[in-house]
Amino acid sequence: MEFLAKHFPGSSITDWNNWQWQVRNSFTTLDQLNSFLGLSTLESKSKAYGKNLPVRITPYYASLLDPENPDQPLRRTVVPVALEMNISPGEVEDPLSETHDSPVPLIVHRYPDRVLFLVTNFCSAFCRYCTRTHMVSKQDKVHSSQAEWDKAIDYIREHTEVRDVLISGGDPLTLSDSRIEYLLSKLHEIPHVEIIRIGTKVPVVMPQRITRDLVKMLKKYHPLFLSIHFTHPEEITPEVMDACNRLADAGIPLGSQTVLLKGINDDSAVFKKLTHELLKIRVKPYYLYQCDPIPGSAHFRTPLESGLDIIRNLRGFTSGYAIPHFVIDAPGGGGKIPLLPDYVTGREGNDLIIKNYEGKTYRFPDYI
Repeated sequence: MEFLAKHFPGSSITDWNNWQWQVRNSFTTLDQLNSFLGLSTLESKSKAYGKNLPVRITPYYASLLDPENPDQPLRRTVVPVALEMNISPGEVEDPLSETHDSPVPLIVHRYPDRVLFLVTNFCSAFCRYCTRTHMVSKQDKVHSSQAEWDKAIDYIREHTEVRDVLISGGDPLTLSDSRIEYLLSKLHEIPHVEIIRIGTKVPVVMPQRITRDLVKMLKKYHPLFLSIHFTHPEEITPEVMDACNRLADAGIPLGSQTVLLKGINDDSAVFKKLTHELLKIRVKPYYLYQCDPIPGSAHFRTPLESGLDIIRNLRGFTSGYAIPHFVIDAPGGGGKIPLLPDYVTGREGNDLIIKNYEGKTYRFPDYI
């Protein structure tokens, strides 16, 4: 493999396919990025290489970046630019107010029947638009301890209204198999916990992590769901296909959560291509998020109408399975608010006036 031979002389394809090697050899400094990217002025002048907004890109994901094009979608999602230092009105460190809804450390309990369990602060790749930059990507923070987990698990055990647990962070799949199994086994034995979900980008940025041993272990804890963060069709490589097919073959339902990003995936044709490629590897497009207002994210955010246009250009023009929910995760802890184009145009007597994907108007009897 050319990228491996050029940038990691002495390392083998066996090394490359080892996920721990991928983590250890991630690109984390400006000098390292300069070794394989022709950095633009905006990239080279970024001050985001320090402690506040560090960089981490796995060798695998780095091999997908275009060294000559700073506007390549994948490159823009992981390589910092000077624009990150521009703080716009409304941008805050914790826009979703997750800390406000945290009754005990590591737990966010916002919705009545489910909790978010933040088991780690570490990711194998740092997305520049991450909504949790206030807690992840910090060099002095690593995986939470088992004692910290146990206190959070006790909270879940004591709150019998909780039927759904989303394990996230950071990225839970950067934990070892044994630590992941500890979490799953403890949650699985709680009678009122009906389903467990894992939120991750690892299958996209480090597909080597989806080993047969990992999948064999995950399969023991059904019903288990994976929410995978995909951004662009260029991410769906043969390695990612294999990883997702391995998970799907184990009976694990897969969904994609995508953030709408200006100049990256806000084109309807690009987004449709992404959803079609996802379905081919048995990943259901689940959420399309309006980009959260974290500090320095204005260059990523699109007008709300861009997301509505995408939904409008999908509905009727492709299968329903390919259409995600377009949502805003409301600032201040309001939760996910779904947004749709206006298909109901009014009422005449007992008839509802509705509009289809072609813009044609129809009547539907809707007696009051």
